[in-house]
Amino acid sequence: MSGRIATDYEIKDSGNRNMSASYTEAELPYVHKVGKPPKQDLLKEIKTTLKETFLSDDPLKPFKDQPRKKKFVLGLQAFFPILSWSRDYSFSKFKGDFIAGCTIASLCIPQDIGYAKLANLLPQYGLYTSFVPPLIYAFMGSSRDIAIGPVAVVSLLLGTMLQNEVDPVKQKHEYLRLAFTATFFAGITQAALGFLRLGFLIDFLSHAAIVGFMGGAAVTIALQQLKGLFGIKNFTKKTDIVSVMRSVINSAHHGWNWQTILIGVSFLIFLLVAKFIGKRNKRLFWVPAIAPLISVIVSTFFVFITHAERHGVNIVRHIEKGINPSSVHEIYFSGPYLTKGFKIGVVAGLIALTEAVAIGRTFASMKDYQLDGNKEMVALGTMNIIGSMTSCYVATGSFSRSAVNYMAGCNTAVSNIVMSMIVMLTLFVITPLFKYTPNAILASIIISAVVGLIDIDAVLLLWKIDKFDFIACMGAFFGVIFVSVEIGLLISVVISFAKILLQVTRPRTALLGKIPRTSVYRNIEQYPGATRVPGVLIIRVDSAIYFSNSNYIKERILRWLTEEEETFKDHPKVEYLIVDMSPVTDIDTSGIHALEELQSSLYKRKVQLVLTNPGQTVLDKLHASHFADHIGEDKIFLTVNDAVLTLAPKMEQA
Repeated sequence: MSGRIATDYEIKDSGNRNMSASYTEAELPYVHKVGKPPKQDLLKEIKTTLKETFLSDDPLKPFKDQPRKKKFVLGLQAFFPILSWSRDYSFSKFKGDFIAGCTIASLCIPQDIGYAKLANLLPQYGLYTSFVPPLIYAFMGSSRDIAIGPVAVVSLLLGTMLQNEVDPVKQKHEYLRLAFTATFFAGITQAALGFLRLGFLIDFLSHAAIVGFMGGAAVTIALQQLKGLFGIKNFTKKTDIVSVMRSVINSAHHGWNWQTILIGVSFLIFLLVAKFIGKRNKRLFWVPAIAPLISVIVSTFFVFITHAERHGVNIVRHIEKGINPSSVHEIYFSGPYLTKGFKIGVVAGLIALTEAVAIGRTFASMKDYQLDGNKEMVALGTMNIIGSMTSCYVATGSFSRSAVNYMAGCNTAVSNIVMSMIVMLTLFVITPLFKYTPNAILASIIISAVVGLIDIDAVLLLWKIDKFDFIACMGAFFGVIFVSVEIGLLISVVISFAKILLQVTRPRTALLGKIPRTSVYRNIEQYPGATRVPGVLIIRVDSAIYFSNSNYIKERILRWLTEEEETFKDHPKVEYLIVDMSPVTDIDTSGIHALEELQSSLYKRKVQLVLTNPGQTVLDKLHASHFADHIGEDKIFLTVNDAVLTLAPKMEQA
């Protein structure tokens, strides 16, 4: 609906002068009238909102207008993506996947043994976790590059939370059962989020919080490895930096073993140099990938021929041979440990999910393909549920192994199958050879692996871009290293929500001025050359107006008016206050009530309220509440420029 403002009208000048002017139709600029929007179908609106929330990717679109048989096939492919991409699989792709699978297997085997120790579990459970879950993921996952297995952060988190409930030494069997129970509920949590399409919930953990949490966890993990690196026997069970350093220093005179330190530090230097070489030259990615396995082989050989274990060097000793035994009967489905396992599983599952989805999205963007987040959650959840029944603990995507997988030239998830088969052969044949592997090597492998989790560049970027994000990052970091992993995680979540609340309750508002020789109005702080229109105050609200911020927005607008009148006393008095509502995506009853109060306050000051460019949702609610009738439809405009041209043409032309 469009129209032209009346051809003859009075223009009230500021101050004591009143001037009337007649404008012919040819002289008047065209002003598009903002009419009442068509009535919205409430049911359709609710349906659209639910669809955008839970089905934004329209997963049912491929099934439309398809025969029943085709729908069945598409349904199977939706749950098992391998049925889709395997049709185009070729030997050339298998060569890339085979090389990648062998490469990540050489990296994961020594890491798995070390990560199991982080979780206070026997070494074979780390290897079990790199056998069954990768096979399940290969059939159900949608990422081509992610490498599945135990990871340092989740292992530490799981180990820390489990030992708070059960002593891993005195109550070995109960501890193991609780670990499987937590893994089961971690999988249930992940799969439920995927099935219910609630993946958007993990986005509430901000990037800044993740950077800080990962960095703090990396420092904590590295400090925990000082026990193995120095050969300390009596070591604190706490994870905070103060307790760990006190334990290390107190054992310096009698608890350190120089042979262990020599082995650990020597191979740590070797691993860091190998990592540096791989980082400098991308073609040599295989050097840091095979360095851990080389370290294990060489150190194990030297310990075996010198019998260093007789001189205080701690070794792995026995690793149980054979593939995963069933653990279905070990999961707690009743009793007091059920709720404890559920609590630990939910936390571990969410962290594992966040890490895996972040890794999957990173590599998907690098290869330019789409990653279905909800399918990923279902795949990760299913593999952990099955894993909990086959003696595995929480598995997820590993960034270091996924990076090696990517650089080794993987094409599909078959690389995970190849890795899984090599781990299976290791469990059947090679595990007895790890008997003389020194714990110092596992400690040095873990330290070299977690160094990459400390992202200094990301922290510096956070400082440059958003100081609040930097505070969130540092809060999570210091919470982890000075208190505990759980507290650091809690701090990161709290700060992330605090940022959201702050942005919602204290939205930005801006004073607008006209850019010279244009009809554009912009923030005068951003564009100092923008000029004010005499007698008119133009303010933009950069947020939806809800109950949480409506009162603040009203008071902030009135403060703008007071400040303007005090600053420009010699200028014409403000007669019109224009609120640009372009960024206002929604408004509730509290917001409309705040506008009514604002209009009432402005009326007492003899200032007229004018609105510009309200969106369809906002305009519909303004009419439904009769506020549009109360303010007058002639006070609602399409643009700020239309409002100024109509209400203050003399001022605008000046």
